[in-house]
Amino acid sequence: MAHPIVFSDDDPGLRELREICLALPGAEERISHGRPTFRAGKIFAAFGGSEKLSPGNHRMVPSAFIFTPDGVDLPAIDEDARFFVPAYYGPYGGRAIDLADPGVDWAEIAELVDASYRRVAPKRLIAELDARG
Repeated sequence: MAHPIVFSDDDPGLRELREICLALPGAEERISHGRPTFRAGKIFAAFGGSEKLSPGNHRMVPSAFIFTPDGVDLPAIDEDARFFVPAYYGPYGGRAIDLADPGVDWAEIAELVDASYRRVAPKRLIAELDARG
């Protein structure tokens, strides 16, 4: 049974996230579990999700940007109150930030997308990105 679509194209931050993600070499968008995911072979970004607060208790964050940071950046991200550990992705190193926050720094989001992309993209796509300058 297919999951229902649980987002709208006018959700806060989705247009901007799409623009950043789909500008990367080989990136494509696919719907998974009713939400947009961005892939370069494997998922490097997802839109929308939840935070697991306790067993059986989740806080829905429909405008979350879910990513996998570089391990070097993880301690700083974990100390920053804007970020949270998303359900399902968290055990694999995923972190998230709510794009509905009016103070979103899109340059920072682009850097997080780039780092997450580089963790999963094939070497040839990373070389193509680096060649762009």
